[in-house]
Amino acid sequence: MYNPDMILELLEDVGREIMQIYEQDFEVFRKKDLSPITLADQISHQIITEFLHQHTPDIPVISEENDIPAFEERKNWQYFWLLDPLDGTKEFVDKNGEFTINLALIEGTKPIAGFIQVPAISTTYWAELGKGAFKQKGFKKRIQTRQSVPTGQRIAAISRSHLAQEDKEKLEEYQITQTIAMGSALKFCLLAEGKADFYYRYNPTMEWDTAAGQIIVEEAGGKVLDSQGNIFSYNKFSLLNDSFLCTAF
Repeated sequence: MYNPDMILELLEDVGREIMQIYEQDFEVFRKKDLSPITLADQISHQIITEFLHQHTPDIPVISEENDIPAFEERKNWQYFWLLDPLDGTKEFVDKNGEFTINLALIEGTKPIAGFIQVPAISTTYWAELGKGAFKQKGFKKRIQTRQSVPTGQRIAAISRSHLAQEDKEKLEEYQITQTIAMGSALKFCLLAEGKADFYYRYNPTMEWDTAAGQIIVEEAGGKVLDSQGNIFSYNKFSLLNDSFLCTAF
């Protein structure tokens, strides 16, 4: 269906393209919803979608930077790619390095492969269903969540830009006092490789924000649950996510 090595190479190449823009002065534009967009978002979208259309022509692509197909068109899709060409555009603009490229392959309503490329550190986190989670920076290393961490020693990954009062209340509920503030999907990566144990998000996200991170965390030994305690599902009528809880315990 697809070659994961080719996807890894593609995302590394796109990451280098993004860094060339990052290291220069660049213009920031506004989309209809007033969220920021840059040339890096657009180039990443163009390169990746063209590659996927060429190498996996039978698999549709949903990207943040494209119009979303109507539910009637996509509800019976067996597979589709879900792409966020640049997750953390605000962090990209602020030049703090905390931005990612998120790509997931969805079968029905669940991710079966996920890739999170971190251009600023030339690193890719990735996972395939039933095959484990990995971190690749020159060489491949298997990663897993921390195991059996006492309540008082658990560390939470929290949003650098979108921390709500409800997020703080959830930290208190789980008696978590240690936090790491991080932008973009990097919070999933922190949990997957055992640098954090807990990540709660109250404010809405989109499916392309979470799909790759979800399977990476799950294959590393963690869980990603919706507000009802169910495993997150995809290709909903609306691609807007509810709140979610991501844990290593």
